[in-house]
Amino acid sequence: MQSTYCVYILTNEHNKVLYVGRTENLAKRVYEHKHKCAEGFTKKYNISKLVYYELYEDKDAAAEREYRIKRWRRAWKDQLIAERNPQWQDLYESICG
Repeated sequence: MQSTYCVYILTNEHNKVLYVGRTENLAKRVYEHKHKCAEGFTKKYNISKLVYYELYEDKDAAAEREYRIKRWRRAWKDQLIAERNPQWQDLYESICG
């Protein structure tokens, strides 16, 4: 059985704060962010809107991509999101159904 790894970007209601993460179960992880299941950055800043994600078959490739994106300037992250999701819509429903 092959795993799928995901690098994702979340933001808050007004798109002011970004969070870059990585997981093996995107739907479950975003649910946890949305329902504030854990203390931390995303709970503190009310970050719960999925605006971008990429899928990988290789765990190391996903980890490297997450590492790189986290170090990008905000403008680069904004551009990455806007290329695939110009309206910055919440993509959560599209990954659950």
